[in-house]
Amino acid sequence: MRPVQRWTRRLLAPLRWALALLLLFEEWGWEPLQQALSRLAARLRLQRLERWVGGLPPWGALLLFGLPALALLPVKLLALWAIGQGHALLGVAVIVAAKLVGTAVVARLYTLTQAALLRLPWFAALHAHWTGWKRALLAPVRASWPWRAARVLRRRWARRLHRAQRR
Repeated sequence: MRPVQRWTRRLLAPLRWALALLLLFEEWGWEPLQQALSRLAARLRLQRLERWVGGLPPWGALLLFGLPALALLPVKLLALWAIGQGHALLGVAVIVAAKLVGTAVVARLYTLTQAALLRLPWFAALHAHWTGWKRALLAPVRASWPWRAARVLRRRWARRLHRAQRR
């Protein structure tokens, strides 16, 4: 490896770890938030709407899949404006809430539209590339000692919670 490549890799290593942690946070919330939104939809009796969304053709699914990002952009800009006006706590809270809501909605929409989206050849290729890249980026984090220790602790707490719920 050339010195410039080595230097670039060393310089980008912290950025890779930060990006990996961000992706892990997103992944951590993806399934629980999607399931919570699914339960909410069932409670609100939105099964017909969900079936309609699931039956959309590929381009319709793609359009619908992009709407949450567009809908939340003004909210995030307003939060940045609030931060600029000296309301940092409010602005950060709005950004975090928008991120959680956006992740939940996108996760649910993706679950409902995945089959249609993957029928678009370019989307299927990007999806395959993205999942491979993400797997390679997250592999060192998942192999690290803190990650493995956290998983062990999480399993222990889950077992304790399960035992306590059975009592």
